[in-house]
Amino acid sequence: MKKYSILICLIIVVLSIFALGFHTKTNEEPNLFYQVYLDDELLGTIKSKDKLLRMIDKQGTYIKNKYKTKQVLAPNGLEIKKVVTYKDKLDSPEEIYKKIEDKKPFTIPGYRLTLKDGDKTNKIYVTNKGIIDNALKSTVKTFVGEEAYQAYQDGTQEKITTTGSEIENIYIQTHMTIKKMNIPVTNRIFIEESELSKYLLYGDNTTDSKYTVQLGDTIEQVAYKNKISPEEFLIYNPQFTSRSNLLFPGQVVTIGMIDPKVQVVVESKVVKDVETKFKTEERYDADRLVGDDEVIQKGENGLVRTTQRVFYMNGSLVSAETQATEELKPTINAIIVRGEKEIPSVGSGAWYWPVNSYSFLRGIEYWVDPDDGVRKAHTGIDIADNCGKPIYAGNNGVVVQATSYYPNGIFVTINHNNGYYSLYAHMSRFVVSVGQVVSKGQIIGYVGQTGQAYGCHLHYEIFTGGLSYYSRNFLDARNFY
Repeated sequence: MKKYSILICLIIVVLSIFALGFHTKTNEEPNLFYQVYLDDELLGTIKSKDKLLRMIDKQGTYIKNKYKTKQVLAPNGLEIKKVVTYKDKLDSPEEIYKKIEDKKPFTIPGYRLTLKDGDKTNKIYVTNKGIIDNALKSTVKTFVGEEAYQAYQDGTQEKITTTGSEIENIYIQTHMTIKKMNIPVTNRIFIEESELSKYLLYGDNTTDSKYTVQLGDTIEQVAYKNKISPEEFLIYNPQFTSRSNLLFPGQVVTIGMIDPKVQVVVESKVVKDVETKFKTEERYDADRLVGDDEVIQKGENGLVRTTQRVFYMNGSLVSAETQATEELKPTINAIIVRGEKEIPSVGSGAWYWPVNSYSFLRGIEYWVDPDDGVRKAHTGIDIADNCGKPIYAGNNGVVVQATSYYPNGIFVTINHNNGYYSLYAHMSRFVVSVGQVVSKGQIIGYVGQTGQAYGCHLHYEIFTGGLSYYSRNFLDARNFY
């Protein structure tokens, strides 16, 4: 009887365990939760995805006010994945928020403007795409001019009848891409058009200074004294419309340097009348004594109408291609008969204009090189002429350099043995050698585009002080004619 009682009890216990176990398994349900990852690192598990996102947005009130945005978003790299689990231990949204905040900055919706110029890449972040469009347009207007830009856009430019200029094309040469993205708030983010416009033009150069005009100062001289280009002077002093505007002693002007982040190119058709200076032909008479000179024909300047396609980059004229010429008045050369037929090695008398063109591009001034963005001194004058045209010696002398190196390209230097030197750069080739005595007006080479040149032209220098670059005193060659 006792054995039966024990067996019955065992059966009851087993059935109870089985019943309880079966009941637990059939009534346990899996949970739908969310696992939060940041850059593939698991931060924890939460019950509500929306609650975490609302918390991120709510806690970003300061960010919303600062960047004038309606939404603050999770950091880049944050992922919230659904997970079905029997796990019932959860993290609170507050705990996960704190972990995110400690590890990575939050983001706001916006755009990234990427500027690529050669090896240089500049990334700019904005809250609105319209800011980019308007800031770029403002930068273009700064270099082109408000009225000229509007006339070009509207097709209302004044047509050229005799002389004048007409813009044919305006474009930004810098490669640009715009991408919509979530921007980390630790980045520099532009929210105003004016703020971005200023950066595109000046970079981080926010300082300027004042200069008091001295007696005899010109805009070009003031710019050179202060190591800026004439175009920079005009940008900082918009009351002046041209580098030829007059200054008066005591006048206070602003000096500042631009650091443009884009390259604005303007292609224009320019028709102008250019005075062609007469040359002086020298004839030698062995029967005349040295110094017994006679002018047998007076020289008269001519007039030529030229049609050119010119290229400006950020307001600076960088090249000009002559497309047509029309002689309006012929040039009459002066003829002087000098005693002694032998070519002297010492320069004297009138200087000979080095090329047949009188299209002036640039003088002695500072400019920002569009190739590398470096501020450089331009130490001579640039005269536009077509490649292959002859280059003449400016005066009698001895060739002391006939070689090639960057940035001059192929060039020749002449010592005139009277304290002056002259240099002719960017040649396609030269036809003289070191030690050779040359006479003024003698062909020494041909116009080219070698070295750092943006188009066919002659870079012409006259200087004193010797061949060492650091001892040279550069002179404006135009003053010798």
